[in-house]
Amino acid sequence: MRVLVWTGVALLGGCGALLRFVIDGAIAERAGSEFPWGTLTVNVSGSLVLGLLAGLALHGDALLLAGTAVLGSYTTFSTWMLETHRLAEEGEPWVALLNIGLSLALGIGAAALGRAL
Repeated sequence: MRVLVWTGVALLGGCGALLRFVIDGAIAERAGSEFPWGTLTVNVSGSLVLGLLAGLALHGDALLLAGTAVLGSYTTFSTWMLETHRLAEEGEPWVALLNIGLSLALGIGAAALGRAL
């Protein structure tokens, strides 16, 4: 792997993480509820774009930069699980299950839509 590609991975990964932080924060602030709408939005939109990349049959360095660096740092499935666990611990098991169900259904649907496009 060339140094330029790894530098691109680092820079684009940082950009993806910052974009996630901004979008998640803006949506969570506006929603003002216990439900993690920001994380759901980030993960579903990331799934849509990843499906689009799959549909375009992107490969090699382009897939590494767009799929792994940008979208890998933009989406946040670990936060999704942490927030789901927090909801369950705080006595909101139905909201936790809703978070799991919505995230899976919308994420898979978004990826399929992206691929179809």
